[in-house]
Amino acid sequence: MKLYQYFLSIFVEMVSYKRTQIIRWLVIIASFIIVSLILWNTYDFFKKFKNEERAKMEVLAKVYERLSSADLNADISLEYKIIGNNNNIPMIITNEKDSITEWSNLDSIQAKSNDYLLKQLAIMKSQNQPILVSHKGGNVKQYIYYRDSDLLTKLKYYPIALILILFLFASVIYLFFKSNKVAEQNKLWTGMAKETAHQIGTPLSSLLAWIEILRLENTDENTVQEIEKDVLRLNVIAERFSKIGSVPKLEVCNIVEATENSFNYLKSRSSKQVHFNFESSTSNISLKINLQLFSWVIENLVKNAIDAMEGKGAIYLKITEKYKSVHITISDTGKGIPKKLQQKIFSPGYTTKKRGWGLGLSLAKRIIEDYHNGKIIVQKSTLGKGTTFEITLKK
Repeated sequence: MKLYQYFLSIFVEMVSYKRTQIIRWLVIIASFIIVSLILWNTYDFFKKFKNEERAKMEVLAKVYERLSSADLNADISLEYKIIGNNNNIPMIITNEKDSITEWSNLDSIQAKSNDYLLKQLAIMKSQNQPILVSHKGGNVKQYIYYRDSDLLTKLKYYPIALILILFLFASVIYLFFKSNKVAEQNKLWTGMAKETAHQIGTPLSSLLAWIEILRLENTDENTVQEIEKDVLRLNVIAERFSKIGSVPKLEVCNIVEATENSFNYLKSRSSKQVHFNFESSTSNISLKINLQLFSWVIENLVKNAIDAMEGKGAIYLKITEKYKSVHITISDTGKGIPKKLQQKIFSPGYTTKKRGWGLGLSLAKRIIEDYHNGKIIVQKSTLGKGTTFEITLKK
């Protein structure tokens, strides 16, 4: 009944996760539509504003035409007022030979340089078509060139700034969703691990009782001892699962002995074609560790090494003590890891094996770095020659 309830709770969590995913996609689609509308309206406003500036310059051209044909006694105050009101659109007036005759709304200091004026004229030609100004019945022609006002220029780049801001905003949302997803996955794995440990506990107790019965029936002691070792081993595994998701208790242990025991356990149960070599600079190094989790890390790395060699090769484990740290290196003669994958292998769910969930190295990294304040890295790896992992623990 408990097992049924457990799997039912997992199903409910999966349905809830799917619903959350749908909501997230709806939010993303809605955000995309809103952004598209903002960009479209900005573009539409830009075009209208640009047309208004064009109309303003066309009115200015008509004013220049009227000034050239006005009588000496005519009231031209309105024309000068219109010309004076143009204080934000840079413009240059040229004659038919493309020589500059007049300019306004440019940098007065830099405008003393002819090169500056020619450069500004080139910009104006690239941005807008010139406006013809006819004098004396069309016998004399001038051209008004102008470029976008500073306000229009800023408006032009506003969508780019908006896209960058939205990109940053989207990145924050993505990282938030990703962290939530990882947290949900971790919660699910933690629940499964703890429930697995609980479920394993019951048959383990029964197996231990059966071992005592075998002893009472005078079963060969060597056989009983081997069975007992494997049952105790299962008990250790159950304890490791039960600790996942909880802050482990650290106790002072001889790390050399703990490492060697884990190493020798796998040595006794591995193919004779795999050569195991253990080396330590000293026989006793006392460090605060969680024995169960630390031993699991060593066994996981050794198992990965055996898999990388496909059951044939050599494994070298070396412990070196330094002034403020302890270094444990595990080397194999396997196929090696490509450089581009050496960081990915520590990511949850990433695996190169046909069978496996890709959690071993990610859990090992979490145990060493989060719980033991240490570091685990791929020290070196050469394709076809092997890989060396290094664990560094502070003293």
